[in-house]
Amino acid sequence: MIICTNKMEYPLRTQCQRVQKQMMVNGEKERVSLLFMKALVSRGSVDAVSQQMASHPQYLESFLRTQHYILHMDGPLPLPYRHYIAIMASAQHHCNYLVFLHSAQFLRVGGDPMWLEGLEVAPPRLRLLDHINKVLAHQPWLTACSDIQTLLKSGEQCWSLAELVQAVVILAHCHSLCSFVVGCDTDSEFPVPLSKSPNGTPPTFCPFDAANGNTNVPQSLASPSEHITQPWSLDSNCDMMCLKERIQKSQEEREKREERLLQAQTLQQTDMEEEEEMICFADPTRFITDPDFCYHEFARTEEDHFQVFRIQDYSWEDHGFSLVNRLYSDIGHLLDDRFRSVTTLPSLHSPDLKRAIWNYIHCVLGIRYDDYNYGEVNQLLQRDLKLYIKAVACFPDATKNPVCPLSWAPLKSSERIHVNLLIMEARLQAELLYALRAITQYMIT
Repeated sequence: MIICTNKMEYPLRTQCQRVQKQMMVNGEKERVSLLFMKALVSRGSVDAVSQQMASHPQYLESFLRTQHYILHMDGPLPLPYRHYIAIMASAQHHCNYLVFLHSAQFLRVGGDPMWLEGLEVAPPRLRLLDHINKVLAHQPWLTACSDIQTLLKSGEQCWSLAELVQAVVILAHCHSLCSFVVGCDTDSEFPVPLSKSPNGTPPTFCPFDAANGNTNVPQSLASPSEHITQPWSLDSNCDMMCLKERIQKSQEEREKREERLLQAQTLQQTDMEEEEEMICFADPTRFITDPDFCYHEFARTEEDHFQVFRIQDYSWEDHGFSLVNRLYSDIGHLLDDRFRSVTTLPSLHSPDLKRAIWNYIHCVLGIRYDDYNYGEVNQLLQRDLKLYIKAVACFPDATKNPVCPLSWAPLKSSERIHVNLLIMEARLQAELLYALRAITQYMIT
């Protein structure tokens, strides 16, 4: 007799599959927890951007490793310079969140508070970066060999090649991160006063804890009902020793509550002082010298002297990676890991759709692939999705609340975040390609 097993259930196998799936889920959660713990140790808290990326632990690990390296590890630029450059980059897109974040970090690493009054009071060397900063942020195809020459041959204020490469990486990193912040609506709630609970304790969580230094938030004090002493039931079996132990325990609990209250009041006062001090530094316009300079459509007409950037002539894999890795040790490997990680994340999006998003962003920034059929962009990307991608990638400063495409309605939050990660990384690579090509041209002339 032949038994059809197509519809037979195997409880043991099914249970094993469920256990394996749960183990994978638990493994991902443990990975995220570990990453957050590392962030807490290194920066004091977990910022809102990392929490958004937590749905993709594999990518988050790569992102945090790169960001920590360029902002905190060994490099030619001093730490205050790095965060000030990050402020300059974030200000180009009026990203209040990142300007606030790096203003606080700038002060923590010993930066001069006077510099935060505006770009005009910053050192001349930093002011020299203003032109390439705005060009990379809005019209990267304008980046020229002459811009590199100006920075490297400015007398006493000149930059070294290694310093310039690190500065360019920080600029491109923050420009592209602004796109992610806008795409995920992280910036919409800023600036707002830090919320205080009615009983005077600090909030249990604030998305800007990384900026205000509130690293050890005490637990909220017990509710009034928990403070009411419960009546004791003393009977003939309760001896004097038991009574003394209860009285002693009550006194210890009261002392602990008083200690927590004092700590809470101290933290509240400190947070309020830091809040008043920091918010005044959150105005991005102080670091913008040309507010009218913005994104324009990349022209491809014959009379335009700006030619299309052909990836076959200068690519990340064949040219950019080796140059940046040679001038800024190991950063090429970290960036390459980010590019590879974001395109290989498990996702409902097909590889063709991911490639269409990536190539479309490069296209609107003037970069073309000769071996790619751009007809696929129109086939795979609906018009509302293209409008969203272009808005977030090219002018996030003018897109405070980008309209999400209708096709996103059935998608999970992690899938939407994945699209924003693709936008961020594609833009990052595009800016780096333009800057590194200009550096290459300078080196061979």
